Amino acid sequence: MDPLHLHTQPGQRSPLAKSKCKPKKSIILITVGSAAIGLIIFFVCYAFLLSGRNRRVSLRYSVVIDGGSSGTRVHVFGYRIDSGNPVFDFIGDDGYASLKLSPGLSSYAGDPEGASVSVAELVEFAKGRVPKGKLKECEIRLMATAGMRLLDVSVQERILEVTRRVLRSSGFKFRDESASVISGSDEGIYAWVVANHALGSLGGDPLQTTGIVELGGASTQVTFVSSEHVPSEFLRTITYGNVSYRIYSHSFLNLGQDAAHEKLWESLNNLAANSTEKGIVTDPCTPKGYILDKNSTVEGIVLPEESKFTDSLQAAGNFSKCRSAAFNILQEGKEKCHFKHCSIGSTFTPNLRGSFLATENFFHTSKFFGLREKDWLSAMISAGESFCGDDWSKLKVKHPTFKDESLLRYCFSSAYIVSMLHDSLGVALDDQRVEFASEAGEKGIPLDWALGAFILNTATAISDNSGKSRKILLE
Repeated sequence: MDPLHLHTQPGQRSPLAKSKCKPKKSIILITVGSAAIGLIIFFVCYAFLLSGRNRRVSLRYSVVIDGGSSGTRVHVFGYRIDSGNPVFDFIGDDGYASLKLSPGLSSYAGDPEGASVSVAELVEFAKGRVPKGKLKECEIRLMATAGMRLLDVSVQERILEVTRRVLRSSGFKFRDESASVISGSDEGIYAWVVANHALGSLGGDPLQTTGIVELGGASTQVTFVSSEHVPSEFLRTITYGNVSYRIYSHSFLNLGQDAAHEKLWESLNNLAANSTEKGIVTDPCTPKGYILDKNSTVEGIVLPEESKFTDSLQAAGNFSKCRSAAFNILQEGKEKCHFKHCSIGSTFTPNLRGSFLATENFFHTSKFFGLREKDWLSAMISAGESFCGDDWSKLKVKHPTFKDESLLRYCFSSAYIVSMLHDSLGVALDDQRVEFASEAGEKGIPLDWALGAFILNTATAISDNSGKSRKILLE
């Protein structure tokens, strides 16, 4: 057989040559396509990183140290200016960070120098979240609350001077007057501001705003817009833009959860110490089976040496009796009331109106018992009855992760909450207007008064510098 010959015309490729070119062309197209996709991804990532860097560069920063009764917390805020107005973001990593250390500043009453250690650690935390180039223009404030308010002014000042020394050398923008003990009324106003900022009601109808009831460790704050006549000593005014808010705000010092529990323990122990022969005094706010001795403590409570427990004081948990004991504490001094209406002690309190957020220990206790946000006050009674009436050994088994000093507080806390809100302030057990919360708004902004202080101080400073009329005034 003759060999097979392939003939091609000049200028034509053989079929074999054509088939060999196809894979080469595919490889080239794939390579070019991959390179193009890679470049697109590179530029998208670069643009994203650049925008993030530009955003961080455009951010301004501020630091607030909250000197609370149970601990000291630093808050680091990032914000930007848009059309001359501050824009706050309390959710992103660049917008907000915080760290809390225990104990509180007031625990250094006998050793003021000891406060420097925790404050220095908090300062280092803040410096790690503010770009080095912006430290000198970032203002830092230390604002101490109820725990420090309970101390003598001379002791307060010694502790504050130690903190000022740390803050002066921190590298942040600091003035000595920026470390201070704030009033309870200011604390309440700041909490009210952040709540209504989160809910979007700041700048709107005053009667549509939300009130705040805070149950702290050393004090309780009640703050809301009232339609009643409010005596001048309880009235605060905030002007936001063209809207003026006349706000009732009061801090009930020594009536925070820990302070009230300590007051109960001291009174019971004094009663037991003065009882004749072997008379037994029972503590209705401590579950039966718990041994009250000289080493007994509740988290946040430090009893003086002379008030340590005696053998005559015995635990006998009973919610109803604990509630009555709590009510007596809240009503102490009511015979001295010279106002139209005193809900707690001899202090004027207008009737609560509108919706409220119950924060801090209201929230913590409600979450411990697994209560729902709205039908919680009536449920608190049954939860408290069950807890107070249970045996301590069984409670320890049910809550194995809790330390004794933490677990011990919930009998008194449940009774105190019901006695304060329902028995004293008149909130109905099925009132849907009062919710417990730790954050608010669609973004879940933390309900921490320090955020409100930051909002007020920043907005006012920017408005003053720009000369714009839209600003916040606190009177």
